[in-house]
Amino acid sequence: MHPSKSAALRRLLAAPSPIVLAGAHDALTARLVEEAGFEGVWASGFEISASFAVPDASILTMTEMLEASRRMAAAVSIPVIADCDTGFGNAINAMRTVEAFERAGIAGLCIEDNVFPKRCSFYPGVKRLLADVDEQAMKIRAALAARASADFVVVARTEALIAGWGLDEALRRGRAYADAGADGILIHSNQTTADDVARFAEQWDRLTPLVCVPTTYHAATVDELARIGFKIVIFANHGLRASIRAVQDALGELRQAKRASAVEERIVPLSEVYRLVRLPEMKLEEHAYLPADGDAVKAVILAAGFDERLMPLVSDRPKAMLDVKGKSILARQVDALQQSGVRHVAVVRGYKKEQVNLPNVRYYDNDAFEESGEIESLLRAGAELAGPVVVLYGDIL
Repeated sequence: MHPSKSAALRRLLAAPSPIVLAGAHDALTARLVEEAGFEGVWASGFEISASFAVPDASILTMTEMLEASRRMAAAVSIPVIADCDTGFGNAINAMRTVEAFERAGIAGLCIEDNVFPKRCSFYPGVKRLLADVDEQAMKIRAALAARASADFVVVARTEALIAGWGLDEALRRGRAYADAGADGILIHSNQTTADDVARFAEQWDRLTPLVCVPTTYHAATVDELARIGFKIVIFANHGLRASIRAVQDALGELRQAKRASAVEERIVPLSEVYRLVRLPEMKLEEHAYLPADGDAVKAVILAAGFDERLMPLVSDRPKAMLDVKGKSILARQVDALQQSGVRHVAVVRGYKKEQVNLPNVRYYDNDAFEESGEIESLLRAGAELAGPVVVLYGDIL
């Protein structure tokens, strides 16, 4: 189980500020939502369906929706609420849906009162039928009973306004779902103003938080919606729609111009993609936990010598151990080598050799450092000279 994100969502619900979610359809878009500063991710059925190039009409299976949501949750540290349409069937199906999504690390889900197969709320010319209100309330109870943790959030969504059944029916259904124990009530509208949802909020007489999705009444601000009573505001599909426009424009320009430079100024550099997919972190992990490809590169640092001209700086330590801003020259050399993937480092020491004691380094001693030079020191480390080797002077930073 993953109680932490559900608990985080509960804390957001208990706080006075509105919760603003943005829609995503895969791990990368979920990460973009998090980086933009939203409190949570809406695993949008509309967006996920579109990413499969199919309508939002109960075409995808529960397994397909679950896998997309699971990947989003794994990619972010903020809560993910999954759009689960009708719960993928009756009350028993909804129970299994809750169990599967909770196990996958999702913080909560939303179940609507459309009948299966649902149709997207914004599709024109669609005959809409709603589930029996009592049956839907039982589905909400079943979903709540299936939770492993009481922190897991179940939002009930009514499509009464979308179906044209009116405000009174929307309120009746919202109250029934709230009384069944839903953690939030999503009242959906396809009108171009927020008037319908505002009237719903004005007459709302339960403590259950309200949720809205201002896709068509897009002039309404989060602050305005919060003032009239909405706790959660979801920008459900704007990321997808923005990306479609951007890709269409870029591909059209490429096709016309027949050269990549035509769009280079309008697209992110490859380095931004590397950052988003956390390539730098992977490189650090490779250096820490993987053997080097082929023969491992080794390094030998020659640090045995004594130079009287550096007295009294070297009266108590070899020159390789002189301090530079809190760290010795030798320590800085070893760090630079290891960060570059050279993990096998040997040091040849001589003068004041007891002062040369860095960890994770092999040592060779040239006790004849006063009579010999660098060649003798290198020969003392002869065991290191098989294969690729980097040889450094110990007093060069």
